[in-house]
Parts: sequence; structure tokens; C-alpha cells
Amino acid sequence: MQIKVNRTNSANAAVEATISPALLQKKEEKLIASAASNMKVDGFRKGKVPAHIVKARYGKQLKEDAQTEVLRELYTKALAELDVKADLVVGEPSFSKFEEKEGGLELVMKLSFKPTVVIEGYKECVPEYKAPKVTKKEISERLEKTLALVAELKTVEEKRAVKSGDFVVIDFEGFVDGVAFEGGKAESYTLEIGSGSFIPGFEDGIIGLKVSSKSKDIAVTFPETYGNKDLAGKPTVFKVTIKEIKVKDIPETPSEEMIKKLLPGVEAPTLAVLEEQIETEIRNEKLAKLFNDEVKPKFVENILEKLALDLPENIVDQEIDLQMRGVFGKLSEDEIKEYAGNPDKIKEKREEFRAESEKSVKLTFIVDELAKQEGINVSDQEVLQMIYFEAMQQGANPKEYLEYYEKQGVLPAIKMSIIEERLFTKLFTKGK
Repeated sequence: MQIKVNRTNSANAAVEATISPALLQKKEEKLIASAASNMKVDGFRKGKVPAHIVKARYGKQLKEDAQTEVLRELYTKALAELDVKADLVVGEPSFSKFEEKEGGLELVMKLSFKPTVVIEGYKECVPEYKAPKVTKKEISERLEKTLALVAELKTVEEKRAVKSGDFVVIDFEGFVDGVAFEGGKAESYTLEIGSGSFIPGFEDGIIGLKVSSKSKDIAVTFPETYGNKDLAGKPTVFKVTIKEIKVKDIPETPSEEMIKKLLPGVEAPTLAVLEEQIETEIRNEKLAKLFNDEVKPKFVENILEKLALDLPENIVDQEIDLQMRGVFGKLSEDEIKEYAGNPDKIKEKREEFRAESEKSVKLTFIVDELAKQEGINVSDQEVLQMIYFEAMQQGANPKEYLEYYEKQGVLPAIKMSIIEERLFTKLFTKGK
């Protein structure tokens, strides 16, 4: 095995190698002998199957296995000559050349490594910003919305029409082509108008109606994407009777019971404590928006400009592949055929994504190093808990939710996003 290593830069290397036919043959013969000792073939005792029969049956596979074994040895030898530990290799080796010649191999294997990131002066990249203020009006408005969560409903005594924000007690029944359908009927059902709980048009149709013993027809159309295929896209008429109109009974001064419900676990729940919690909540929301819209983009721009590092080419290529899959997923069949028959056009399209992909990969390695510097750690258990909580909020099955993310292969990206959020929050709030 002849080998020549060329260190392109600190993050990449090319390995030129010539594999002799004799070495491949030796590996193949060893594999044949091993297979023969375990094969069962009628007419031969176990371990006595002739080599030519083994080769006739499994020749192609044995040849590939021999190549794989040689490549594994080449990989180990290349790392030794490059003086690089295996845990620093990122991504899979790729081949810019792989040719079979006279029973041997001539190849160029490309390897990429985790880059060295020197992060001196990174704190200087955090831009100056003014901490957001919270007004009394904002606290008052949020307090009213918060109290509404635990406020009781009271019946509206005055004879008025239904408006958005009301809660109505209704009887209804749905008909398609004049025939009532299963699951389309309910009595004394409480519906919040404006909640979007029903199909589009239903709640809007109730606005303006008054309490009455007579039903009103509300014509709507089920969405094409509706879960019940028998109803999807179908024009429908609901006969609706308004029995009561109710509103949230929000007192000017909340009761102790209401405050306790909104401050579970607090030893001395008071209105002042609740308002303080609301103020903190609003301030954190404003900070999060400020960070995402202004501070983070400027910090990223500064840090990418300040820090220089060599990027693993195969990881950049993977990022470009990801962008390309997004593009091709939106193309028509004719457009896909056009690209398939034009390699130069594919190459040109890939280059459109190179600059942004390089920035993305560079930032990933910088964030990883910064997280170590700042002591930011996220366990796999925390990722699972976040996915579980998200599933519960969406009303989905947590196990199915997790399986979906696992199949998509996005769990590492989710973990990185949590690390990034915690890191930036710590960097941007330090000393504030």
C-alpha cells in the first residue's frame, strides 16, 4: 500500500493511495477461507468447502469486503501519518478519485477534522443595547388578560348581539346535502367567539346573533385538509340556537383565591407579587425580541468577522446538500429532469449556497467553543423534556412526536438551538 498525505489546512487533508492487486487478493483469500470454514454446502463437510465454490457464490461481496478492509487500514494509517486522533475526525471520508486498475485501486480520500477555534476577545463582539422598559399600562393590560384565565363566566342580562370575545352557550347540528352527519351535533356547548375552535366561518357566523329559541342557519365549508375525508371540502349548514351569552367576570381588585390560583407554590401570594411576576415576564419577552431581532444578528456578524478558522469541507458540503434538498423538493418534474441532465447547472446552483453554508458551519463551531468557555451544558434528558412539553402543548402524543424528530435526524440541531439560546442569553445579559 503506497500512501501520500497532504494537509490542505488545519481542518482538511487529502490522502492519495495506491492499493496493489496482491494486497486485495490476500485480503480476499483470507475472507474466502473464513467463509469456507462456516459454510454449509451439500456434498461437502463443514469447513471443507472448496475456495472456488465460495468465490463463485459470494465473489462480488467478498471483493467489496476486501476493499472495505483495506480502506479501513488506509484510514487508520492516514490518521497516524497526519498525527490526528480519530475523535477529531468529523463527517465521513469522501473520495474525489476511486478507480480500479488492473485488479488494484487508485484513490484520493478526503478527510475533515474539527477545527481549532481561538475565541479570544469574543466578549467585545457583544453590541451595546438599551434594556427595555415595562410601563404600568402594559402591566395592567397583561394583568387583566391573566385574571381572565381564572375568572368565572357570568351571563349577560342585557339583550344584545354576540360579539368577539364573548362566550356563547349553543345548541347546534350540522347538515351536508340536507342530511345530518355523525359528530356534528351538540347541546349546551360553550364556545369562545374568536378562539378559532371551530372551522373557519362558524364563529364569524355567530357574531351579531342574539339569544333566541329559534335556530339560525350558518353556511360554511369544511377545509380541504379536514381530518374527516367524508367532510373535507364539503359545503355545510349548521342550525345554531343561541341559549346564553356570557363574559368573563373580571373584578377590578382580584380576590385572594384568584391570586392563589395564578401563583401556585408561592408562600405569600399577593397582588404585588403577581404584578412583579407579570413585569418580569413582559421584560423577558421584550428582551427575547430585542436579542433575536437586533443583538444576536449584530453579535453573529461581529464574531464571524473577528474569528478566522478553517472549515471542514465535508461539513460545508453537507450543509449545501441540506439547502439543495429544500430547493429540489419544490421543483416540478420537468425542472428536476433539466437539472438531472445538466451537472454544470447543479454545480452552479450549489455554489449559490456556499457562502451562507460556510457562515452557518463556522458559527456552529464557534458556538460550540463559546458554550464550553461559558459552561453551558444541555443534557439529552433536557432535550427530551423540551420535546415532551412541546408535544403536550400541541395536544400530540409525546412518543410519536419524539419518533418523528428522530426519523428526521434533527435531535442534534434541537440540542444545539437550546445551547445557542442559553449561551446568547448569558452573554447578552452579563453585567446588565
